[in-house]
Amino acid sequence: MSELVNNFTMTLSNYVSKEMVIFIISMIPILELRGGLIAASLLKVSIIKAIPICIIGNIIPIPFILLFIKKIFEWMRKVRLFEPIVRALENKAMGKSEKIQNYEFLGLMLFVGIPLPGTGAWTGSLIAALLDIDFKKSIIAELCGIAMATIIMSILSYGLLGAIIN
Repeated sequence: MSELVNNFTMTLSNYVSKEMVIFIISMIPILELRGGLIAASLLKVSIIKAIPICIIGNIIPIPFILLFIKKIFEWMRKVRLFEPIVRALENKAMGKSEKIQNYEFLGLMLFVGIPLPGTGAWTGSLIAALLDIDFKKSIIAELCGIAMATIIMSILSYGLLGAIIN
């Protein structure tokens, strides 16, 4: 992940400000807040400035995914080219959904909050939408998960990782 973040950081920083780089990275699936905080530490953006930018960038896609992904998938299924993509995304998301199904709020919060490959707000939102978890419950669980991921990744990016890189 750090190599991907580094590539995005170096490429984007040629065109936009440091703050915009971390904002964009925080919105990208797979990278999300975790990648944004790593990029912020690489770009020497203060943690006080980086945290709100990364959180906002990570939060923006959530309501759109929760509200519209099923309709988008429904439309995409009608196009033969997109149907396998939709099936693959659904299978991947639902393959990770067991804990969320069993524990709903807590499961979704932990899924979003524990920074492991394949977890995060994008996948959590997709799973919540596919499982028809209540919108408000999903939003609150994901916000709690993002807060948890922020704490963990701040320590890793600015603490341990910061000491290793600098």
